[in-house]
Amino acid sequence: MRWTVISAMLASLLAVPFAGAADGYTMRDFDKVSKIDAHLHLHGENQDAWLALARKDNFRALTVNVDYPDFPSLAQQRRVAIAAARQHPRQIAWAATFSTEGFEQPEWGAATLKDLDGAVANGAVAVKVWKNIGMSLRDSQGKLVMVDDPRFDTLFNGLAQRGVMVLGHQGEPHNCWLPLEQMTVENDREYFAAHPAYHMYKHPEMPSYEQQMAARDHLLEKHPNLRFTGVHLASLEYDVDRLGRFLDAHPGVNVDVAARIGQLQYQSQRDREKVRAFFIKYQDRLMYGTDLAQSTEQDDAGFVKDMDTVWRRDWRYFVTGERFAVPELDKQVRGLSLPRAVVDKLYRINVEKAYPQAWH
Repeated sequence: MRWTVISAMLASLLAVPFAGAADGYTMRDFDKVSKIDAHLHLHGENQDAWLALARKDNFRALTVNVDYPDFPSLAQQRRVAIAAARQHPRQIAWAATFSTEGFEQPEWGAATLKDLDGAVANGAVAVKVWKNIGMSLRDSQGKLVMVDDPRFDTLFNGLAQRGVMVLGHQGEPHNCWLPLEQMTVENDREYFAAHPAYHMYKHPEMPSYEQQMAARDHLLEKHPNLRFTGVHLASLEYDVDRLGRFLDAHPGVNVDVAARIGQLQYQSQRDREKVRAFFIKYQDRLMYGTDLAQSTEQDDAGFVKDMDTVWRRDWRYFVTGERFAVPELDKQVRGLSLPRAVVDKLYRINVEKAYPQAWH
């Protein structure tokens, strides 16, 4: 009877999903490991609540300015980011952006570079180019302007010469070109239901997904020395095989996982080992980020609670082999149990290499 009980206990233990790779981390390591969120948006004048959480959870951050109508003005975003990075240089770095207003004027490129030189002098470590180029920006003839348009050559040539990292958000998730009911993750359904102007399934007159990707790839071909990070998994989040081919074709390019982990989890529900192998093969090219943003509709306590929840849930996916529920999917997902060295690169080492002047 005694051996029967012991055998049953051992069988029960072996049936529990493995918490992590043999050389990996566990949930107990979460606040012990130095980490960086390389893609979020801090808009508050006072960052005390966020800083307290970041120090507790052992995080630093790159806050990214974006020419997004739902965000504060570009001037306010820049002012807040400069102040935060100056006051807390070991915790916060920032990325600038630019306005496309007047882009058809001959002097626009040089003037924009001068403005961005000022941002870099004030501590900016990167420049964001947003999806409005390719999805909403039109010229004086009413023609939609893509990111590889020659009128941007002066800007991108100048950024390449300066060695400034460009954070590229071109197009949208592949789900954007599908009806809501065919989208693979809940956060895409929610976003595009709330932002129909960006739901390209409803706008067949707009460029296709493939045209958006081709314009981005052509930009990289035109400016081969441009330091570039494709944010949101370079909008190739739906297929790690295709994302791998993109990285192979552009060996100097990185990508971040911000706001696209649900799409990775959708794939790993179907072929976990393929997704895990992707992270191991491209471990030097991937950076962690959340894309969470402060808003006037949410108080600081709510924002930091959400951030802590997301940080811990993402850590669980990358470092453990546990099965758990995620809000983007209707079935549980199993974690990837990535090796410790891969996790360190994802969460810190690759980010520090990309932004060597940050967090000092």
